[in-house]
Formats: sequence, structure tokens, C-alpha cells
Amino acid sequence: MPITTCVFDAYGTLFDVAAAAREAAAEPGREAFAEVWMKLANDWRLKQLQYTWLRAVTGDHTDFWEVTQNGLDWALEANGLDDPDLRERLLQLYWELSAYPEVPSMLAALKNAGLNTAILSNGSPDMLDGAVQSAQVGDVLDDVLSVESVGVFKPHASVYDLVGARFGCAKGEVLFVSSNGWDAAAAAGYGFATAWVNRAGEPVDRLPWKPDHVLSDLTSIPDLAGRL
Repeated sequence: MPITTCVFDAYGTLFDVAAAAREAAAEPGREAFAEVWMKLANDWRLKQLQYTWLRAVTGDHTDFWEVTQNGLDWALEANGLDDPDLRERLLQLYWELSAYPEVPSMLAALKNAGLNTAILSNGSPDMLDGAVQSAQVGDVLDDVLSVESVGVFKPHASVYDLVGARFGCAKGEVLFVSSNGWDAAAAAGYGFATAWVNRAGEPVDRLPWKPDHVLSDLTSIPDLAGRL
């Protein structure tokens, strides 16, 4: 069944989640933060994800912005940083995340090939709107789908259901792309064709399902979609 619809996770897939900490570390007067920014960025991201999983399991949903703040507060404390100004700056920059360099041309190639393109993200609608505007990719996306429509975070199946409901496509017509191995694996179990963008060269997660394809970046997505 040919691919008609390419759907992307947002944070870490299209948008560089480390950009906020990296940019803050480069600002004048933040020399101490510059020494630990990479660790903080990793801690922040890990806690952000862990909190989504825990809230999905317990049924205690909140929006992604609260989870993002909770994760940052944990990371700041873990790294011995009691700096309200830094906290505010990092949160501000998170609304202005840059896209990875290959993203605009990759999405444009998919659109030129006549494919549907969309984001499917844990992010809240206003956060995603900020990221899409900042990266200037709104004109090559057909829609931005948020878990807020169903009130539970990925990898709950009801989140993946949003794609078929929006585009009227069968599961086998969807190529789902994520930088999160667990997300790509769960989407494969759901029935999507999947690509894991493994930028860090990590091992495959030990789960009942595996991503169909493993890539180092997004450059080859249009070719992959055309071959499936």
C-alpha cells in the first residue's frame, strides 16, 4: 500500500530540543551554565518524557507545558542551579526552538511529491504553533495534531488514531517518523510504517515492536516514502 501521509513527531524530530540550553549557554554572563548545559539539556528532556509516561499510566493528564516546566525544575535542582532568571530564559527559548537544518527542504520535497504532511506531538497546540512559526515550516505542513485532542500522551493508541481521523487514510498509508525509539516502535506496533531518526546512535529499545527503518537524520525521508 503506497504511502500517502507522512507524520512527524515534533520535539527532537523536527525541532532541536537542545537548542534552548545551547543558546542560553552562549549568552554573556552565563559562563557557569555553559559548563553544564549539555547535562542539563539531557536531564530536562529525560524528565520531560518520563513525566508524560507516568501521567499517561496514571491517567493524571496535564498539558505539555506544565510537564516541560516540571522537567526543567528537576534538572535545574539536579545540577545545583538556583537561578530564576536562567529558568525564565530557558522556558522562553523553548518556545523558539530551531528546526534541524534539513527539515524545511525535506518537508517541501514531500509536499512537491503530493503527500500529506503533519505533526503528531505531545506538545500543546500553543507550544506547537510557536515552534512551527519560529521554524517557518507552516506552509509545508497540512496539519499539526496534538495529544490535547484526546487527553493522554503518546504512546497511547488513541493518539495515533488522530492521523486516520484527520486524513482518512489506512494505517498502511502512513509513514510515521520520530527521534524517540519508543515512539517509532509503538507506532510500528500500531500499524504505521515507521522510521526512527537515531541522531545519537543509540541502541534499539527492547520492546515488543521495532521501528521499520533507522536513519541518522531526515534527509532521506522523501526517498523512503516514495519507495514504500
